[in-house]
Amino acid sequence: MTVSKAIGDLVRAGLVLRRRKAGSFVAQPPIHSAILDVPDIAAEIRKRGHEYDYRLLKRNLRDPDHAKSVECDLAGNGQLVALQCLHSANGRPFAFEERLISVEAVPQSADADFSTTPPGTWLLGRVPWTTAEHRIAAIGAGAATARLLDVAAGKPCLLLERRTWHAGKAVTQVWQTFPGTSYDLTATFEPTRSQ
Repeated sequence: MTVSKAIGDLVRAGLVLRRRKAGSFVAQPPIHSAILDVPDIAAEIRKRGHEYDYRLLKRNLRDPDHAKSVECDLAGNGQLVALQCLHSANGRPFAFEERLISVEAVPQSADADFSTTPPGTWLLGRVPWTTAEHRIAAIGAGAATARLLDVAAGKPCLLLERRTWHAGKAVTQVWQTFPGTSYDLTATFEPTRSQ
């Protein structure tokens, strides 16, 4: 009874996860990332001493959806590489990623093999970003995303939408969905004027 009560306290504190028919597991502490940076998920996970795994779920080369101005702006006069992938830490789903890459801005992306190298890692190593825009939202996991992240549908998640440019040319747009307990965004800053 004492052990059960102690584990219950750890579950409420977010330090232990209980899964029906699977047991109790030590929770992954969240990875902290500055909101003014473009982090490499693989490097962040490894930096914490965790085992990183990546799986490409879908890849295709396509024209932009002309009903979506963001896709048209990103594609310019070219096509888009559309990717879906799953990042894992210590064997647990960490983030579901959907990404579009402008072939006009990054021609080598059309033939790149993203089956073993995550697109974020690949881009950071080849195209230095000069401008980035983040949009952060709290969402409930939709059914398909919940299955991929191994969480209950509706579970609180963090959605990070990012667009990057190089010298004024749009490079990529990405949507990364993290279970609410696996990632947080932090910033250290000072006031712009004296108080």
